[in-house]
Amino acid sequence: MRIPHAVFRRQGVVFILFFVFEFYIPLCLHARYSLKYRNISGRMPGVKVIAIANQKGGVGKTTTAVNLSAALAARGKRVLLIDMDSQANASTMLGVEVESDASLYPALIGEALLEDLIRPTRRRNLSIIPAHVDLSGVEVELTQNGSHLNCMYDAMAGLRQTQYFDYVFLDTPPSLGVLMTSALCACDEVITPMQCEFLSLEGLSKILFVMDQIREHGVNSRLKHEGIIMTMYNNTKLANEVIRQVQQELPDKLYKNYIPRSVRVAESPSFGRTIMEHDRFGAASMAYQAVAREFITRHRS
Repeated sequence: MRIPHAVFRRQGVVFILFFVFEFYIPLCLHARYSLKYRNISGRMPGVKVIAIANQKGGVGKTTTAVNLSAALAARGKRVLLIDMDSQANASTMLGVEVESDASLYPALIGEALLEDLIRPTRRRNLSIIPAHVDLSGVEVELTQNGSHLNCMYDAMAGLRQTQYFDYVFLDTPPSLGVLMTSALCACDEVITPMQCEFLSLEGLSKILFVMDQIREHGVNSRLKHEGIIMTMYNNTKLANEVIRQVQQELPDKLYKNYIPRSVRVAESPSFGRTIMEHDRFGAASMAYQAVAREFITRHRS
């Protein structure tokens, strides 16, 4: 039976529409997204990778990572925050839905490109690679493979070629485990948030010791301790004595602006907000903005 030409024309139109909507448009969108974050010229623009690290928990590490990133983004810096903590608190604070297939995990085991996991946030100039609870099991897998020291460095190979970001921050877990050490091996600098208590001095000494070991063994010879940000500060004799000791031992590392103890800082994560969103003109918000200005000044020299 002969099929009329009109049928062929209808089938051709259907096929073209199917191809456009199912393949061509998604392919163009993917290419546009990929080129946005990749440097196709291959030039090294010197994107700075900074780990926010302290092996002691409860010192405001994630709070500092999120709010410093947001404050820098508000000043026009293009920032990527990588959430390396399985608790995914940084992801939650930035209002990003946590999904296993969009987390850091597949990039660490070589099943995805790190730059393909980047997600936008509601903050202009601020992007994130979210975390997921599955990161809690990646340490065992990486240790068995014997590749845990270089896993983050290898995963960031493509990201380091980017011309899009000015700074990449790594929000590390509060322990000297595989993820923490892999972050230290992959970054250029370390910022240590430190609570104004004497026990925090011990945590600071431990992170500095690990950094010395990484440099001495040639795993990351460029690793630099960029600075110390004092958190949960209140004007007491104890807090000022801790700061005095840090100034005495590491005078060029201590940030001049301290983050005050604030209920508003403590409650902002429960609303899924940065402190600038939650209490824009509060003392803690102004302090993080001052730290961001100081950070920019320190990186100009």
